Amino acid sequence: MVARATAGDQDAFSQLVTRWERPIYALAYRTLGREEEARDVVQDAFLRAYRGLKGFKGEAKFSSWLYRITLNLCRDWMRKERRAPVVQPPEGTDAIALADQHASPAESVEDLVARREMSAAVQLAMADLPEEQRTAIMLKEYHGLTFQEIAEMLDCPLSTVKTRLYQGLSVLRRRLERQQAEVASLRRATWGGTNTTTSTIL
Repeated sequence: MVARATAGDQDAFSQLVTRWERPIYALAYRTLGREEEARDVVQDAFLRAYRGLKGFKGEAKFSSWLYRITLNLCRDWMRKERRAPVVQPPEGTDAIALADQHASPAESVEDLVARREMSAAVQLAMADLPEEQRTAIMLKEYHGLTFQEIAEMLDCPLSTVKTRLYQGLSVLRRRLERQQAEVASLRRATWGGTNTTTSTIL
């Protein structure tokens, strides 16, 4: 299909757009955190891909090529607007999506609140990471790309991709563990104060 599109078959390119539109939008949205801007990036990404098809040599996967175009457009937008990234967490940690689609009827309000807190914590921690580490985590953990695909996309050694991923995940893990400990400590203090007050009244 890529070969047909490269040869000028517009129907083949339309099929490629249909195949990759959702993953490309997901990447743009998770990078920018803004729906309208993500849609604009998707349109620009496919327009650039269409114009650049003749220069696509097939040395990397078509999907990797699309991801690279999309990431570059997202970076251009953030530099232009001078805004920090708002990294959207994967669906597995999104409280609202889980509540709507995957949550068990028996799941308590406390569980949903905990999921929302974790989602927000992941989002903030991801935004604080260096761009290289954040990109490696998004492509590997959110989009399921292999180390080799990421290395080809970012034009860097395989070992560099692994280092960025492991360092980024280590930072995330430490920050989330620290935040969970702080929240647990706060809750213990809050409930302890409540119990003391109740005992005093009784």
